[in-house]
Amino acid sequence: MTTLALGPSWLDPNTLLDNFGIWGLLLIVFAESGLLIGFFLPGDSLLFTCGLLIASHQLDFPLWLAVVLICVAAIAGDQAGYLFGKKVGPSLFTRPDSRLFKQENVVKAHEFFEKYGPKSLVLARFVPIVRTFTPIIAGVSGMRYRSFITFNVIGGVLWGAGVTLLGSWLGNIEFVHKNIEAILILIVLVSVVPIAVEYLRARGKNKKAAAASPASTPPGQRGRHAKR
Repeated sequence: MTTLALGPSWLDPNTLLDNFGIWGLLLIVFAESGLLIGFFLPGDSLLFTCGLLIASHQLDFPLWLAVVLICVAAIAGDQAGYLFGKKVGPSLFTRPDSRLFKQENVVKAHEFFEKYGPKSLVLARFVPIVRTFTPIIAGVSGMRYRSFITFNVIGGVLWGAGVTLLGSWLGNIEFVHKNIEAILILIVLVSVVPIAVEYLRARGKNKKAAAASPASTPPGQRGRHAKR
């Protein structure tokens, strides 16, 4: 079975799993979940392909154990990111750009965290690049550790187990084998759905708030209301 590499050929999920196996996958999940150098790694498609290959017996590894280890790696990765962010603090925002570090990624993750608060740790799991920087920003922002670990575990399990089990379930369907390239692209597109929903919801709330604020009343009417 061949899959489409959504980037360089060496980032193709099949290539990575063939060369490094489940242990390489765990290292990638850990790195993408909270290390600055892991933002470009193909987490979603890799987990999906892992589940698919296990279901089709092309990868000899117990599914339940793969799911457990993936969840642990994802949670541990966010933990590392949080501790790193707490250590470097605001200096992260003044770090110069390099080949593997772009300041704009930090800004986007910070805006994302500020907008959605603790639940951003769950939502970010399903958004490439943002999932790498969000736990780091949580550490920089001094997020309370108890809240962090709670949402970290929830997000790690939903993403790690959910995407892997989805691949395993769909791996038994012949249509998926014949259209694996389209399925992987669809996963990337679906990954942004939670963010789109939250964005539209927040936009609706902002519009309602703007309509209800005194600033929305025309100046002439405000003067007449004041005289009354």
